[in-house]
Amino acid sequence: MTPLDRNQLKRHIAARVAQELHDGDLVNLGIGLPTQVPDHLPPGVNVWLQSENGIVGATAAGHKGQLIDQAFLVNAGGQPTGIHQGASFFDSATSFALIRGGHVDVTVLGALQVDERGNLANWIIPGKMVPGMGGAMDLVVGAKKVIVAMEHTQKGAPKILKVCTLPLTATTCVDLIVTEMGVIEVTAEGLVLKEINPAHTVQDVIDATEARLTVAEDLCPMN
Repeated sequence: MTPLDRNQLKRHIAARVAQELHDGDLVNLGIGLPTQVPDHLPPGVNVWLQSENGIVGATAAGHKGQLIDQAFLVNAGGQPTGIHQGASFFDSATSFALIRGGHVDVTVLGALQVDERGNLANWIIPGKMVPGMGGAMDLVVGAKKVIVAMEHTQKGAPKILKVCTLPLTATTCVDLIVTEMGVIEVTAEGLVLKEINPAHTVQDVIDATEARLTVAEDLCPMN
């Protein structure tokens, strides 16, 4: 099988994450790869996208039926965005009340590191400039389900570790990890490989993962 380039790889991850979303879900997407998830929603599945800067009903910029000139409308990452018919706007305090109050069904974020206890590090590499921690710390403890969507390694180095070495965003918060190699569930007993990309072997995944990985008895191909 021909290896995917990085853009194809990200679309592959986003398409698999989209299968975790249900019609009517209130969903918050992190910047980068997670923003591609709505492009791959199954037919009949429509979700409400929430942006921390005060929108419910956000869409991709240029969405059919755009109601407001996108030059005047941005998401929490400062990127142009669109809105659905029936979208709502509100202040940041109300936005974070939705998040902290447990009203967000799913949040999808990238990660620098995840470990076998479901701890997440995704906001800073010490010594490097960052614009701020954003809403991730609130989202991963307030959302009902936390999905990490990321590449399995960084320049060949594992990102799924026994213990995170970077400053944590939150502890024991991750429910599911989706990479180009497979789908990994975080359980009380550790990480379980539930699905595998047919382009890889189980040993490939184990070799690319520092954390202890249990292979599910009903392991199936990653769609």
